Amino acid sequence: MIDLPLLAVLTGKVAPFGPDGRSSAIHKTPVDGPRAVGSEGFLDDEQADRRVHGGPDKAIHHYPLDHHAAWRAELGEAAPWLGTPGAFGENLSTLGVTEADVCLGDRFRVGTTVLEVAQARQPCWKLNHRFAVPDMAKRVQSSARTGWYYRVLESGMIGPGDRLTLLDRPCPGWPLARLLRVLYVDTLDRAALADMAALPALAQSWKTLAERRLARGAVEDWTGRLTGG
Repeated sequence: MIDLPLLAVLTGKVAPFGPDGRSSAIHKTPVDGPRAVGSEGFLDDEQADRRVHGGPDKAIHHYPLDHHAAWRAELGEAAPWLGTPGAFGENLSTLGVTEADVCLGDRFRVGTTVLEVAQARQPCWKLNHRFAVPDMAKRVQSSARTGWYYRVLESGMIGPGDRLTLLDRPCPGWPLARLLRVLYVDTLDRAALADMAALPALAQSWKTLAERRLARGAVEDWTGRLTGG
């Protein structure tokens, strides 16, 4: 049973980011009280590139503070964001639950909202600039320490100190760690891809990805997402 407090709730605004004039809202800062949540997340939160960020299946991003110790061991003192909620651009920060513990489709009561796990995060090049580590996005992907996204089933309010309480687990055989393995390790496991594509709670973009791999017998190119090129 998952029932633990939120360490921080964070939102951010679009601002210039990176060396080439692009913008991002990856810099999230903690709020000091409850914030309104609608179908696409916190009403005072923003995303710069709505083609790949935000939307109903990526309404709220959750990243476990549990992973920071492993990142500190790997990166040393070169990453000043580590140890602080918001380092990975997340909206919710907790201790005590990771991708091994959370399943696709898990439904949580958080504050006065109900959230459903829709997908894990597919890290992008912005993490490279955020951490000043050229291959940070690739490291996040390879480590499976990605965090995850919720869709909003019931709008309401979420604030720091509210509890993350598991209400229902319709897909107990699909922890996010398994989903990430199919996505990035066993990339052409046809049986797993077929099962993945049939999961009702899975974000449509991930269903389409699984269906394309099955149809083409090939894995999509990750270069642009991981490097920004």
